[in-house]
Amino acid sequence: MTISRLWLANYRNHRDIRVSLDPGVTLLSGPNGWGKTNLLEAIAWLSKGSSFRGAPTDALVQHGYEKAIVRAEVYDGQREVLLEAEIASKGRNRIQVNRQRVARLRDLLGYLRATVFTPDDLALVKSSPSGRRTWLDDLLVDLHPPNYALRTEFDRILRQRNALLKQARGRLTPDVATTLDVWDSKLTAAGEAIAAVRRATLIDLEPLATAVSDQLSSGRSTLTVTTADNWSAEGLGVAIQQARSDDVRRGMTTLGPHRDDVILTLNGMSSRTHASQGEQRSVALALRLAGHRLVAERTGVEPVVLLDDVFSELDSGRSEALVSMVPDAQVVITTAGVVPEGVRIDKVLDLDRLTNSVDTGFEASTPGASG
Repeated sequence: MTISRLWLANYRNHRDIRVSLDPGVTLLSGPNGWGKTNLLEAIAWLSKGSSFRGAPTDALVQHGYEKAIVRAEVYDGQREVLLEAEIASKGRNRIQVNRQRVARLRDLLGYLRATVFTPDDLALVKSSPSGRRTWLDDLLVDLHPPNYALRTEFDRILRQRNALLKQARGRLTPDVATTLDVWDSKLTAAGEAIAAVRRATLIDLEPLATAVSDQLSSGRSTLTVTTADNWSAEGLGVAIQQARSDDVRRGMTTLGPHRDDVILTLNGMSSRTHASQGEQRSVALALRLAGHRLVAERTGVEPVVLLDDVFSELDSGRSEALVSMVPDAQVVITTAGVVPEGVRIDKVLDLDRLTNSVDTGFEASTPGASG
């Protein structure tokens, strides 16, 4: 899978920029603040429909404008696809695939797959379970785009059940109990479905992540990746029934897949509490690389690799190991410094020398996503 051309308008600090990317390795260089990460973020947005930095939609639109446009020409080995998104600071975004408007975000997914590496990946190991759940659920979508519907349906049901619990104000009346029976049944079906896909995916991912971790650590660390929950022993239906009184009292759903975690251990100990920061970075890299390999194996298509200044956060040994394991795919790298030896750069785009409204390699008409 490759992106041949990328066009941004009013996206963060890029008012009007057009770039051609190499099918091999493209290096985006330049000082901090020139928008290198913003370019990667725009590419990834077309892959996921959201910012990998967790930014709200209005933050993506340049100040003083109502919308930003991201446009890319993508080739997946069999067909060329034109992807266009009009990202609105307020209201609904508009998306087109080959000039045809799609009604739902899920209809964009799968046309472009991207694996993103950033210094913030350390949070996958160090931070709360929600980040690890998001990472895993994003991987599920890359593996099989219809999994997006599983996640959104579970989230919708969970919101409805929580709204009912808040309205109950701590009182389990007969009416509340009857309505909870309905939502509990729906939550059980949706929750067990998404949990089953998560577990199956981690079973396939773990040997890949273990192998990558072993290579990154020169054989010193054994990584295991498992799930943890507080409901599967009884089954979700029984568990939420048993927790009903507590849920009503607290006004929220206290257990389920939205509370599950991905447990990462190195040599049998928690990587969050017992690993050094260097080891934690290796674990995060192992998760990303393993996810990339799993997607490539399952779909037959190598996702685009986006490396956002990751080498600056790694010691020389881990940098060399990562260089040796960079997938044979289209790669876009950002750096404010020097790229490690062993990285073959096919094209350099120096943002320090480029200004907005400069054509950097191709002609393109105004994207049709706005209409």
